[in-house]
Formats: sequence, structure tokens, C-alpha cells
Amino acid sequence: MNLPAEIQSHGVVLVLQEPELTILQVSDNTIGAFGIAPSRMLGQPLEQVLDVFQVGQFRSELTKQTLEHSDCTKVWVRKSRDNYSIFDAVFHRSRDGYLILELESTEKNDNISFLNFYHLAKASIDSLSVTANLPVFGQIVVAQVRKIAEFDRVMLYKFDLDGHGEVIAEDKVVDMESYLGLHFPASDIPPPARAMFLANQIRAIPNLADRAVPMIPATNPLTNLPTDLTRSMLRSSDRCHTEYLQHMGVGASLTISLIKEGRLWGLIVCHHRTPKLLPYELRQACGLLGQVIFDRISISEDIADYAHRAKLAHVQSLGLERMSRATSFVDALMGVSPNLLDLFDAGGAAIYLGGKWTTIGKTPMPAQLDELVSWLGEDIREDVFSTDALSRINAAAGKFKDIASGLLTIVLSSKIYVLCFRAEVVQTVNWGGNPYFNPPAVLGTDGDPHFAPRDSFESWKELVEGHSQPWKPVEMEAAVELRKSIVNVILRQAEDLALLAINLERSNTELKQFAYVASHDLQEPLNQVTSYVRLLESRYGEKLDRDAHDFIGFAVEGVNLMQTLIDDVLAYSQVQISGVELQLIDAEVSLERALSHLRGQIEETSADVTIGPLPTLLADSTQLSQLFQNLIGNAIKFRTPNTIPKIHIFATKQDKDWLFSVSGNGIGIDPQFSERIFAIFQRLHTRDEYPGTGMGLTICKKIVESHHGKIWVESKLGEYATFLFTIPIDSMAKE
Repeated sequence: MNLPAEIQSHGVVLVLQEPELTILQVSDNTIGAFGIAPSRMLGQPLEQVLDVFQVGQFRSELTKQTLEHSDCTKVWVRKSRDNYSIFDAVFHRSRDGYLILELESTEKNDNISFLNFYHLAKASIDSLSVTANLPVFGQIVVAQVRKIAEFDRVMLYKFDLDGHGEVIAEDKVVDMESYLGLHFPASDIPPPARAMFLANQIRAIPNLADRAVPMIPATNPLTNLPTDLTRSMLRSSDRCHTEYLQHMGVGASLTISLIKEGRLWGLIVCHHRTPKLLPYELRQACGLLGQVIFDRISISEDIADYAHRAKLAHVQSLGLERMSRATSFVDALMGVSPNLLDLFDAGGAAIYLGGKWTTIGKTPMPAQLDELVSWLGEDIREDVFSTDALSRINAAAGKFKDIASGLLTIVLSSKIYVLCFRAEVVQTVNWGGNPYFNPPAVLGTDGDPHFAPRDSFESWKELVEGHSQPWKPVEMEAAVELRKSIVNVILRQAEDLALLAINLERSNTELKQFAYVASHDLQEPLNQVTSYVRLLESRYGEKLDRDAHDFIGFAVEGVNLMQTLIDDVLAYSQVQISGVELQLIDAEVSLERALSHLRGQIEETSADVTIGPLPTLLADSTQLSQLFQNLIGNAIKFRTPNTIPKIHIFATKQDKDWLFSVSGNGIGIDPQFSERIFAIFQRLHTRDEYPGTGMGLTICKKIVESHHGKIWVESKLGEYATFLFTIPIDSMAKE
């Protein structure tokens, strides 16, 4: 979009050079506004037009480096001895760094009083408090803006994820055409136009038949280029946009941009059939009221979004816990609820692993799934990919669009895919004219080529097939997090990543790499979830209902569990399998260190810990302390209720090993689980009964194996459990 160096005729624009405020350019309408020809103003200081005292008042404000649009101020210009004109003046800096002064006459202004604005805003906000329905919110917006602006029609226009927009609320005069409920294609407001709406929150065109006023000179004398007037309120309109509105029967327009998180959420669009100049203060009042009400809409959306995030986080944490206990991540994701269908609100899901499919819900046939994976491998490069119109990009998918028009794919490797499907949702969309109109290029009366906009906005119905409900951004984020969780925590049990786990146990370098990946790729998203959940509770706690607070609790609970799991996995990964630097240590010193770490638990339970003779041996002191700490801690944790824990530690010398024993009078272990308890993430009790992740004994086993020893348990259910482990005797070891 090439913008000419022209402005609308109801105001005056001056381009100034700082810090002297020398006039570089001026619009060619100053004779009518000031009684001064443009040529007499060029190269002169601003004091030649405005009073010296006025210029001095706002010079300090203009020193701000971040100035974009200053507050409006009143300035006066003497046209003759006793004849003054008063203007609304706004300063801002153009994107190419020049100071812009925009002036609009106030002689015919009917400004809204603060009291009237206050009552309008209060009535609007009071109405919002009784509903959370977006169309009702929208109707309040357009009705209140129309009360202030008195335009013939005011609409709330919301952009969809694919770029097209819909009129979701409208207030108008009875005999004017209605656009309520109509959709408009993205091409009606192309990206350059959207960038303009982001740059100018309030955009007024009081007379679409107005003749543009050029800048004198046409180019900035310092750059020999037209000054960038993108941020100018008085900037002349693009011809295609002007003709588009004229085809709608519009004589004047006012547009208020609704911006959320730097993105153009929608527009408040005001139309009048005849020219209508809305004064600056009235425009600002409309914009402020629209923004106040939109903020309430935004908060309502945020609450719903955060609640959805909390629900996803809860479901995901439950799934992760289940994966930690399952022998296969596939069983955990595809088993009883909550599963993949619950996490992504899908109608069907399929996991491809080891050349085989596991499915749940409604999915394409295995042969069709094979073709789909082949296509994904060739054409899709993203690790997480989604579409709500699969058959539009994969013609073969048209055969099963009724059950799989929507596809969410998580690519774990060339041999592992997770697919979720959504069924086709056939709907009739009412467009404001033909959405497939291709604007032709035409020559204007001045001989310049431009695109001619469509001239028909008659309702145009389209039956939309092959589409599903779109995937929400929060669901895509959940898919990314799920992929990280599977890759970094669970898929070590899968065929490809099981080989990686073996290599990790054999290679200290790879273990360190794993710890780095785990601490960064897993901790960061958890910290982000925690921050957003806490931010949600602190900002909107008083506005949240009981369900929302419950969801927050679920999310925090899930994050805490994830943090504990990560810490234990990191501890597990840091135990070296080979290359352990053994030193001659006193086992009793390592034990005392472990007991000092457990002092709180020992005192709380009045545990009776007795120690027999312990040797001096070659071992890693830190790992041996951790081994003692885990075993003694378990003996305290799994104590018999209402019984003081009695724990005894001693060691005896065998032919080639030291045999260590840690025994306790706890609840014991069923012998059938004597091997299972050492497996990663394995638990014999629920987390409510006994806290923990099931990693403690796994770490113990790895420490013992890193010293080339063995560990096992001897136990009687309900009476005792004795953990025994060996550490080889070296010829250098001393008793």
C-alpha cells in the first residue's frame, strides 16, 4: 500500500525539524486555516505561526524520546489583528523520526462533557457485570458508541483466526441495510490495512467525497522522500478503501481499533450516510468507551482461556503421572479417561509406534493412516502441526473428511507419530458479498492504476464443507508441551529412545546432555505455567468462580508434581554408571551426613536409629550418602502406624564384597513386588497414602550398580523390610 503525501481537508499538518521546530513541510490549506500561504511558512520556526508562549509550554513535552501521540492541547492562531482561530493540536513522531503537528479547528465542535461520558461509561460497565456473553457485550459497545457519535450505523467486527471477519453486533437506524451476522473475507482488509489500524487506534474519514490536500513540498527536503504519515490522524485514505465504503452507501466513517496483546482483535466501525465531522474530543471519548468495554470483553476471554489452560494442565499432569507408571506411554495416552481425546477435545486419536497403530475413538482405516503418515513425512516439517481443513491440503483425506477434517499431529521421530482427529462440521456461512471476488486493476481519472473494490455486499450464502472446529492456540501449546514431556521423560521406554537411555547409562557425557535438556526444556514451561496461573489468581482472583479456583489448584498441583518428577529424574541422571571416581572413605562419615539431612524426619517420628560397625572402603562419598539417605528415609516413610520406627544399619565383610544392611520395622513389602520396586517410577501405594515419585529406589539401584554391586530386599508384609546391597572390596580398602 503506497500512501501519497496527502491529508484530509478538515485539518492542517506541519512537519517539523527538531530541536528548532523548523517547518519542513505543510499541507496546502493554510491560507484558509491561518491566512498564511504555505510558501511563507516553510523554513520558519513554529513561533511564526503559533504564539511564542504556547510553543514554550509544550517544548519540554516534546523532548520525550518515546513520544508517539501527545495529549491534545488547545492552540490559537492569529489570522488578523483581532481574529483568532482555535485548534485541537496533537504532536507525534513519524516512523521516519520527524515531528508531526496535526491541527483541527474547534469552531464547530460539540464536545461531550465529562459528566455525560461518565454516565455513559458507568451504564455500560454496569450492564457488562450481568453477562459474559460476547454478542451481548458487543451490543452494549455499539449502542453506547452510537449514543456518543450519533452515526447511522455502528458495528463490532471481530477477526477470526484465518483472517476473515464477522459482524457480531450492530446498532443502526431502521432504514439502513444490516450487516449483522455477515462474514467478510480477509481480502477486504488486507495486511497493510491492518497494519494501519494497529498504528492508528482511532481513524476518522468525515467526508469520503473530500478532495485530498497535498503536502508542500511533496517530499521532505532533508530526505527527498515523502514523510511517513502512517500514524497521522489526518492522513488521506487509500482510494480502494474510499471506493469500498462508497459502494456501501457511506459518506463518513469512524473506525476504532480493538487491540489485544499487540494483535488486531477487531474493529468498532461507524458509518454515516452523509459527511459527518466528529470533533477530536468526541472521537477520543468513543475510543475510550470502546476500549473500556473491550477490556471487559478481553478479561472475560482471558478468564475462559486461563480456565481452559488450567483444565488442560490438570489433564496433562494426570496423563504424565499415568505415563510414569505405565510400561508403555501408548497405554497411558490411549487408556481410560483422561486420555488424548480429553486433552485435545478430539473425536479420535491414533499413535504410530514400531510400525503398528493403536487407535481410540473414530479414526481413518489403518491403510489410510499409513498414507497419512507417509504424506506427513514428505510434506510437513513441523514437530507439531494442525489443520482444520485436512482435505484442502491432502486430497486423499477427502475420503474420510467426515471423521477427520481436523488433524493435530505430534511428530516424535520418523517412526513415532501421535495423531488427533476432529470430525467435519458442515455449516452455512453468510458472507457480505461474494468472498471469492478478485478485484480488477483499473485506471482512475488521474490515470493512476489501482484495484477496484467489490461493489456488492448482498448476502451470499456458502455451504462450507471439509472443515472441523479449529484448534485453539492453547491446545497447540499443550501439544508442544506434551511432545516435550514424552520425548524427555517417557519415550525412553519406547524402542528408539530405550536405546538412548542405555547409551545415557553408559556415557557420562550423554547423561550431562540429558540433564541439561531436562532442566531447560522441562523446567521452563513449568515455570511459565506457574507464573501465568499465579498471575491469573492475583489479577482476577476476586472475579473467578469456584470452578476457576479449583482449576488453578489443579494446575498448581500438577506443576508441583512435575517439578518433583523432574528433580528426581535429574538426580537419577546425575548418577554416573561408569568412570566413578572412587576414593578411600569412611562409610560412617557418609552415613552421618545422610542422617543430618534426615534429622527433621527422625525427630518428628522419634525414630530409633542404631548403627553397627561400618568399614572404610573405596566408594563415592556423595553417592553413598544419597544411598543411605534414600533407604533410611523410606524406612521412616513406610513405618507402621502408631509405631516408633526402629532402623538398624550395619555391614559385614564377605569374600569379595562388603554387605550392607538397612532394616526397619515398617509395613513391609509383598515378595511378589521385590523386583518391581526398583523399576523407574514404580509405586505400590497411591500418592495420597505415601508421597513421592517412585524414583528413590531406582536411584539406589543405579548408585549400587555404578559401584559394581547389587541391591535387593528381604521382607515380610506387615512386619519388616531389610534392604541389602554389596560394594566390592578392593585390595586397597581398609577395614
